Amino acid sequence: MDWLVRMNNVLDYIEDNLEHEIDYKQLAKIAYCSEFHFSRMFASITGISLSEYIRRRKLTLAAFELQKSHIRILEIANKYGYESADSFSRAFQRTHGIKPSECRHQGIQLRAFPKISFQLSIKGDTEMEYRIEKLEFEIRIVGKSKPVKTNRAFKSIPTLWSKAKNEGFMQELIDMSWENPKCSLEGILGVCGNEAAITDEEFDYFMGVRYDGEFPEEMQTLNIPPSTWAVFPNIVEAWKRLYSEWVPTSGYELANLPCIECYYGSGHKPRHELWVPIILR
Repeated sequence: MDWLVRMNNVLDYIEDNLEHEIDYKQLAKIAYCSEFHFSRMFASITGISLSEYIRRRKLTLAAFELQKSHIRILEIANKYGYESADSFSRAFQRTHGIKPSECRHQGIQLRAFPKISFQLSIKGDTEMEYRIEKLEFEIRIVGKSKPVKTNRAFKSIPTLWSKAKNEGFMQELIDMSWENPKCSLEGILGVCGNEAAITDEEFDYFMGVRYDGEFPEEMQTLNIPPSTWAVFPNIVEAWKRLYSEWVPTSGYELANLPCIECYYGSGHKPRHELWVPIILR
């Protein structure tokens, strides 16, 4: 399948460039995906961040070279992107539990992190619930936009929500939401950028609610056009299985709109959903 071919091409590219600085934008381009979505997809499927995978692969190859050659440690450190022997030694110890010089002793135990390969696993024991929603009209989301570094989005976004709660902004959104619902997309919303193809180093993360009334001057608006969405209960679980199980076999592709995380009010089941913009292939 095209999806599997692209993902394995990414892994081949990483493997061929472990001795160089790896361009995350190029990885996303090979995967035919935005940098933001690719990083999330990789972490969700593999259980490890993209940067950590690359780091472990480099240190695995470095250990092999240290064992099989008499090349100076600093040369190997530089080869795999470390500017000093000290920084390399610290990273090496975190991964292997020993100093680089010690791995040249016979009988020393090391940890090899092998190259990943992607395969489609057909699982019949666990269903993946979803529904298709069509928004027949434009909706307006009211809230505030915050800049987020693309490669740090997974750490930055939870911090933004925590700050919003402490500063009372989340309560403002709660007070504005769940009134006169016009569609199923009701609740506190986290909107990633303006479109699915996030290719810049930074994007705007919009925190808001669907709202048609008067709103405070310090807030902004974001309009979502009529569109079709695949909606999944349980955001965390949905992100884990979306790319590996649903997208490859669904006949859909991501549309040129942002994914939206929707958090509902108390008593609503499910408590949160992932809204994914889709188009037919």
